[in-house]
Amino acid sequence: MLRTRVCALLVLTLPSSVAFAHDIWINRGNYRSPAGEWCCGAEDCGVVSPGAVHAGAGGYSVRGDVTYGVGVTGNAADGPTHSEKVNETVPYNQSLPSPDGAYWRCKRPDGSPRCFFAPPPGS
Repeated sequence: MLRTRVCALLVLTLPSSVAFAHDIWINRGNYRSPAGEWCCGAEDCGVVSPGAVHAGAGGYSVRGDVTYGVGVTGNAADGPTHSEKVNETVPYNQSLPSPDGAYWRCKRPDGSPRCFFAPPPGS
């Protein structure tokens, strides 16, 4: 009986810890853009294709796909996986260090950029 309860508890808790992993570092990390805006959650933040970002004189040139949704976060509550093309430059002083070494873009409801996470230089 005890083994059944332990197994049931594991089955119920493991998926939630995996599903909310992205939610934890963005939502619960209390990240704010340099302008003071909260860097929303997984539904508003997507991973930028690795080849879409280039360091330039004025900042990061972001030209390519940003992927959002369950395919990125593993959480069905973040909606279906979809990509958007972006074409923008993010000044270095408006980027935040990325804890996972990937480029991330968080957007406002109108699609404009809210937060941009970049790997630390030299990583």
